[in-house]
Amino acid sequence: MDNNKEQFSGQWAVILGGSSGFGFATIEKLAAHGMNIAVLYRETAAAERLLKEKFSAITAASGITILPFNINALDAAARESFIGQLASAIGGKQHIRLLLHSIARGNLKSLTEDPAAKGLSIEDIQLTTYAMSTSLLDWVRGLLKEGLFGKDARIIGLTSEGAHKYWEGYAAVSIAKASLESLTTYMAIELSKYGLRTNLIQAGITETPSLKRIPASKQLIELSVARNPLGRMTRPEDVAKVIYLLCTEEASWINGSVIHVDGGEHCR
Repeated sequence: MDNNKEQFSGQWAVILGGSSGFGFATIEKLAAHGMNIAVLYRETAAAERLLKEKFSAITAASGITILPFNINALDAAARESFIGQLASAIGGKQHIRLLLHSIARGNLKSLTEDPAAKGLSIEDIQLTTYAMSTSLLDWVRGLLKEGLFGKDARIIGLTSEGAHKYWEGYAAVSIAKASLESLTTYMAIELSKYGLRTNLIQAGITETPSLKRIPASKQLIELSVARNPLGRMTRPEDVAKVIYLLCTEEASWINGSVIHVDGGEHCR
């Protein structure tokens, strides 16, 4: 038997935002190593049918369980309902090995345009920050309250180079990612008493559905390839592999870190 499959036997990952990109790649990777998955996403009925077909193929190949939830992960009532359903479904406490926050929902507008002309408003910034940063804390608190985290569980969020550099139309997301980095520092310390390890991954520029919504995405792609020492863009599976590694026993001493998964792109 695969040692990592044995290690993850009976354990669960909760993936917030798992229908594409980093979240879906992580589902594929963790399933291959025997971890069960509860995945949240927001999709149309047609898109969900295709997504569930992919989930069925994954479960058939791996033998694990995937519980799909087409709900709004930012809604308090939906979150509480999900946690209750998950507690019943997994049949006991302390089974969650990973909480991955991969929600990509924000406003991509100019900072200087008049909000009345659909420029960035304070409300846009607040909504984006909650979606891509502080909602993580609500999820952690909810799962802790229900006693669902394992004794050595991992919390992983996703940040980006845009938290520290100017990208056109990225102001609200940049603010959110900077907030997430600060939140992670505090969570790494204050949640350690529960045995939780909290880390962030800063992926290189990756061609995901979220990237394509950024106004200057074509230029970012060109820049990424040109400056990457390994000569290609980061792929979702590159990030999924590191998320898997952070779930292993060998990664138990990594806490409060921002881990670059970009082939050295950030060095230039």
